[in-house]
Amino acid sequence: MFESGRGATANDSATPDIRRMLAINSPLGIHTPHLFPKTAGRDYEVTRYLEPLQHLREKFTVISGLMHPDVDGGHSAEKSFLTGAPHPGQPSFQNTISVDQLAAEQIGYKTRFASLTLAADRSSLSYTRSGVQIPAESRPSKLFAKLFLDGSDAEKAAHMRRIEDGQSIMDLVLDQTHRVARRAGRADIRTLDQYMTSVRDLEKRLVSAEQWAQRPKPKVDREPPDDITDRANFTGRMQLMYDLIFLALQSDSTRLITLAGPGGNEVVSLNGVDDGWHNLSHHGRDPGKIEMLAIIELEEIRLFGELLQKLEDVHEGEHSLLDQTAILLGSNLGNASSHSNQNLPIIAAGGHFRHGQHLAFDPADSPPLCNLLVSYLHHLGLETDTFASGESTLLGFVRVD
Repeated sequence: MFESGRGATANDSATPDIRRMLAINSPLGIHTPHLFPKTAGRDYEVTRYLEPLQHLREKFTVISGLMHPDVDGGHSAEKSFLTGAPHPGQPSFQNTISVDQLAAEQIGYKTRFASLTLAADRSSLSYTRSGVQIPAESRPSKLFAKLFLDGSDAEKAAHMRRIEDGQSIMDLVLDQTHRVARRAGRADIRTLDQYMTSVRDLEKRLVSAEQWAQRPKPKVDREPPDDITDRANFTGRMQLMYDLIFLALQSDSTRLITLAGPGGNEVVSLNGVDDGWHNLSHHGRDPGKIEMLAIIELEEIRLFGELLQKLEDVHEGEHSLLDQTAILLGSNLGNASSHSNQNLPIIAAGGHFRHGQHLAFDPADSPPLCNLLVSYLHHLGLETDTFASGESTLLGFVRVD
């Protein structure tokens, strides 16, 4: 969907060309009548939800009409947001690898953390090659310590022992698995293959962890945060998480981040809201509920705009951190009120793509959302033509470097 260029800093050999990706999902949807402009192209009119982003109009694109083919099941589709795996609501569903983990397999070794899987609550967008969900970190205090606190000598020694113990366990597991494989029937081979893939992935992570454990963590000009336990404090919780995402990218602690956003039934502490968020998402076209929902979602996009601006204000050579980071904000729900998984709300930002427009597709004949994910893989410098149902179909957007 977007065509990645090459050599974003080719004229400045002293500046590394570091590409990054951030994907954020809003599990309760985004009310699309307030998001999508009525006209396509660069001269689109500013909608209510796009107003907080207009100071960065040339740094993002709003895309309508996209979906994952055969991904249905209402809320269950969150599991397929970054994988495109079909029919996530079925009992026989088997997920596949998420786009961030596919990238982590190839570039994750370059940073202390191959990827960060984060959540405002307890969900997760990231899945291994075997389709196993990766647990997400939802506590800013623990994330900060993981990223920036070295710990005492005793704590570092204990960390090394855990890594070494893990490697010893891997040796034992591999030996036992090989013995089981010799006795396994044909029907069990596929299960064992999936298991072995997960074991090998963990083994690589342990080796990488041992190497990075010998190096000091980066220092940042910020005090360790205190977790906000009040779920109604939506603004404070998201600001904390976005602050840490910014610091993780700025310090090059990782280049791949996913964030499963908030979306319970708490009554968010914003003026004018007196009903639960989930209840409001099932508004049934009630104007009063839609207005309260809009207050929450406007704050959601305003906070997203603050993150974009912070990334734009930091420069690496000729380009900003925003230029070097391909960002996806969207949802697995196109119409949360009816649990529809079509015509998904999508904002693509950063990545040094040619932005500044509304890219509109006919939902009845649109390319798959995975086309955009393929473009993000290209941005990262990964040579791939397909991901899940997506192909490298080029639709007129190019990197401007």
